[in-house]
Parts: sequence; C-alpha cells; structure tokens
Amino acid sequence: MPCILAIESSCDETAAAVCRDGSILSNFIADQKIHARYGGVVPELASRAHMQNIVPVVDTALKTAGISLQAIDAIAFTQSPGLIGSLLVGGQFAKSLALSLQKPLIAVHHMQAHVLANLIDDPRPAFPYLCLTVSGGHTQIVLCESPTQLKVIGETIDDAAGEAFDKTAKLLGLPYPGGPLIDKYAKEGDPDRFHFPEPRIEGLNFSFSGLKTSILYFLQNAGKSLHYKPEQIATEEEQKAFIQANLNDICASVQRRIVEILLNKLKLASLETGIKEICIAGGVSANSGLRKGLEAYGKKYHWNTYIPDFQYCTDNAGMIAITGYYKFLAKEFSELDVQSAARAQW
Repeated sequence: MPCILAIESSCDETAAAVCRDGSILSNFIADQKIHARYGGVVPELASRAHMQNIVPVVDTALKTAGISLQAIDAIAFTQSPGLIGSLLVGGQFAKSLALSLQKPLIAVHHMQAHVLANLIDDPRPAFPYLCLTVSGGHTQIVLCESPTQLKVIGETIDDAAGEAFDKTAKLLGLPYPGGPLIDKYAKEGDPDRFHFPEPRIEGLNFSFSGLKTSILYFLQNAGKSLHYKPEQIATEEEQKAFIQANLNDICASVQRRIVEILLNKLKLASLETGIKEICIAGGVSANSGLRKGLEAYGKKYHWNTYIPDFQYCTDNAGMIAITGYYKFLAKEFSELDVQSAARAQW
C-alpha cells in the first residue's frame, strides 16, 4: 500500500496531497489572491508566495491525512510545464525532503496529471480512453492506453481555450480571473443571440486566435461586425454601454462557440479511434457549459463520459498524487541530484 506525498507549484497555487494505495487522503490548496490586482499571475510574486506557503501547506496535508513523514513511501512533484520560479520552489523542496528522508522522488508532468485526475474517484474510465484536457495554457486531446502510456493526438496550434475565455473576460472589463465569471453570466444569457465563427482547422488540432480577434472586433464595433472596419469602430463610451446592456448574451454566445469547437473535435477523435470512453480534465473542465455539453454529446453519440470532481479540475496536488502512485507502481523514479531530475515525460 504505497503512500505518496505530492506537491504542486506550477503556477499560483501551492498545493499538497497525500495518496495511499490510490486513494486521496488529503488535498490542500493555498491560493494567491495578490494577482487579482494585476489582472494576471505575476511570476516573481508567485514564486515568493510559494516559498511562504509550502511548509504549512505540506504540514496541513499530512496532518489532515493522519500520516507522518516517516510513513511516506515516495514524494511526487510537478516538474513541468509551468512558471520556472514556481516550479523550482516545489521541485527543490521535494528533492530536499526526499533526500533527507531517503525516499524515492517522482517527477510528474502537469498535463499527464490532469488526464489521470479521472482515475481518482469512481466511476473510472476503462482503457483506452480519450481525454480532452483544457486549461489556460493547454488544449489537447489525449489517447490514454494506460496510466503511463499517453499520446497527444490533437492540440491547439496557437492559443488555448482557457486563454480565449480569460482574454474575452478582459475585453469585457471583467476582473481576474475572468473565465469563471463568463460562465456565471452565461447562465443568464441567450447563447443564440450572437454568432461567432468556428475555425476551419483540419484534423484534431484546435485554433482560438481567430475567434479571439473576431470577439475583439465585435466589441469594438459595438456588435455591428465581426471584422475590422475602421469606419464602424464605436467610441469607448458606446462600447462600454453595449457590453453593459448585453453582457449575459455575449458571455453565453462566446461560451457556446468555445464549447462547440472543443466538443466537435472530441467527436471527430472518437469517430477516428472508435473509442467511446470520453473524459475531460483541466481548469476549463469546471466550466458548466462544457460539462453540460459533454453530457449532451455523450447521450447523442452513446459515449461513457467522465468528469473529475471540481477540486481535481483546477491545479491541485491530488492529481499529482494519483500520477505519482501509478509511476511508483511502474518504478519510474527520478535521480536525487542538485541538477534538475530527468524531465518528466508523458
């Protein structure tokens, strides 16, 4: 019954979790509120906050789980991708702890962990399954043949879906983080009110840069056009008035288009692979429109669909712990050296 202590510090959440024999015993996260005033994550501030938070967060996770450091069999940590300063804090803490306790060290790829978050709770997908992984920095379709055999079969060629949500929120004048606010206002809006284009990208890849541009022009023109027309650009006062009067409908229409882009590619992946075990993961998987859309597609195309619990959608250490557990079983350990351990691979 291996017991894994996991640490996640890829961005602005300091998180720790304890997993025993594949069950999450604790999953604790310390948020960093300071970034809201800047409209985004400030890397230097994030790394400093990690240094302040990591000891109490790990201590809380261990106490909540009722596990001592001596009972830990291995220490897992997020190695990549992420903000380098933030990753260094979590990685060096994990290495130092593993060295002092003489315990194995497990380097985890952040996106692999998002995919395997679907294995934390019942019901769990059967292998092979497809996972649409959607976050602020990534949009991917992953073919999962086993916990340690994963292959990216589709990804964004420019911007991520989460970024499209956040940039739209910024254009609408919504505070950071704006993605959840779009979801909130979309629930009160008409998704058929405004129509935004769906990019024509061959295969299973995604593109969101063109959609973001059309939303920008739409707002600059106060709803009159999706294209750049200097003669139609409204004054700042007119733009603000248009947004205020139509905020719910704009959010609902944008959200519908982003969700349709994601699910249409997922449908294509299912058709090409013949796989009907379908999951979503990542921060955007907490979006209610995407969750409802997946449920609807599942009924229509006879998929078995899976969505992680909310606490395992955004960045968290529970997903690092479950990935560390499967890597422990496969004996995929990292070297304890002063340099970076071998880069975590899919």
